[in-house]
Amino acid sequence: MKIATWNINSVRLRLGNVERFLAESETDVLCLQETKTVDDTFPAAALKAAGYRHQMIHGQKSYNGVAIVSRLPFVATGDVSGKHSWCGKEDCRHIWARLEDGTEVHNFYIPAGGDIPDPAQNDKFAHKLQFLDEVTAWLADHTDRKRTILVGDLNIAPLEHDVWSHKALRDVVSHTPIEVDKLNRMQNAGGFVDAVRHFTPATDKLYSWWSYRAKDWDAADKGRRLDHVWVTPDLMPGVAKAEIHRAVRGWEQPSDHAPITVTVGS
Repeated sequence: MKIATWNINSVRLRLGNVERFLAESETDVLCLQETKTVDDTFPAAALKAAGYRHQMIHGQKSYNGVAIVSRLPFVATGDVSGKHSWCGKEDCRHIWARLEDGTEVHNFYIPAGGDIPDPAQNDKFAHKLQFLDEVTAWLADHTDRKRTILVGDLNIAPLEHDVWSHKALRDVVSHTPIEVDKLNRMQNAGGFVDAVRHFTPATDKLYSWWSYRAKDWDAADKGRRLDHVWVTPDLMPGVAKAEIHRAVRGWEQPSDHAPITVTVGS
């Protein structure tokens, strides 16, 4: 199974890129964030026509939104799929589904947190920290988790070389010590392994997001690794490959995030 995560920054605007990526990457399960559309206008028919007939959608107008589209069937009964809300907000940031082989896929879009890394001065940053705490507590309540994959735009670059300059960005939202600590706690609470860093040493630069503000994002290469794929340890022996599809960031009318794929065996 090849699973992908991608902050698409409007699925309707970039549907052509989604279809192209699915065809070229031969992805089985695609998790999208920031779909920016209500469920009724999600391009479900187009993606079904592309072979992704199994879909979970959780969206809102012009903001947030997550979806899972799959060539592999979901289990469709009981409490094996769902939509979660966090921090008392109905803002479409978490969806999950279980595949027929028992693999559970959780797709998250964690709040970006605004510009000021102080929860007393910035409600958006306070929301982000609360969100991380709530998810961590929820994960800690399920310590027997097996065959689980957590993906998404987690909006935090945790390692020194997950950003273009640790020195320049250590006080910038997405790389501050408090965010990194909370993301580590969340990962540890779920017992997850970072499947992407498993193949790339922590000493190597690795990014999945490049700002639209750069005139030449590729040459400047001032990126951050904000997108993640985590798996439970029982799946790690079957994890064969992880790839950040950097070239997709250079396609026409791109998202500022590149998709990531991870290939997972049985």
